[in-house]
Amino acid sequence: MPQPITWKRRLKNLLFIDIKTVAGEPSLLSVEPRLQRQWEEKSRYFKGDDDLSAASWYDRRASFFAEFGKIICIGVGGLFFDDADLPHLKVKLISNDDEVALLQEFVTIINRYPPGELTLCAHNGKEFDFPYLCRRLMVNGLPLPHALQISGKKPWEIPHKDTLEQWQFGDKRHFVPLDLLAAVLNIPTRPLEWTGDRTSEVYYREHDWTRIEQYARDSMVMLAQVYLKMVGAPLVADEHIVLSD
Repeated sequence: MPQPITWKRRLKNLLFIDIKTVAGEPSLLSVEPRLQRQWEEKSRYFKGDDDLSAASWYDRRASFFAEFGKIICIGVGGLFFDDADLPHLKVKLISNDDEVALLQEFVTIINRYPPGELTLCAHNGKEFDFPYLCRRLMVNGLPLPHALQISGKKPWEIPHKDTLEQWQFGDKRHFVPLDLLAAVLNIPTRPLEWTGDRTSEVYYREHDWTRIEQYARDSMVMLAQVYLKMVGAPLVADEHIVLSD
């Protein structure tokens, strides 16, 4: 087993995060006309086997773009260790129809850390979670917290971790979903119920917060376990995973 000091250094002041996003409106017809025209233009460049209308593409893909989507849930996870150096994971889910209130609560959490001492970790975080958060904060007129002031910085100046980037080993074209990575690393976690493109459907058609929050919790646990495996740390036992209020 690796010496504890090796992996514990990588876990100091580390927060796992995962955002769940949906289309900004229930349908393209509900979108403000100016943005609607922009989406119709953008959707012309989507490629695939399906010959879908701009409205159908909106239902399927608007959640992926911060200009047309919004955040409805943020999972935040922190590790702590018992006397036997066994990891415990505390997961907090911030979910809200009001994106401003959600973002303010998230910023309050990460601002508890002194400037420069917090490391965030997400899967595909550097290309999705981190910039999406920054963009939605700006759209909603909220200041960027110190931990997300990453614009214009060189890669080595940004301390945040990305499990996808670690798995790519420099091959930027190679994308692997988190649940596939967990499977190939033989990590015993609960499979994710759906992929991100279905969250809008569950949110707008079913408004099923129970399923959305379970999906967010499962993603958080999977992310933490994958990162622990990658740095050679012991995995978190099921009984040591706590859902915080």
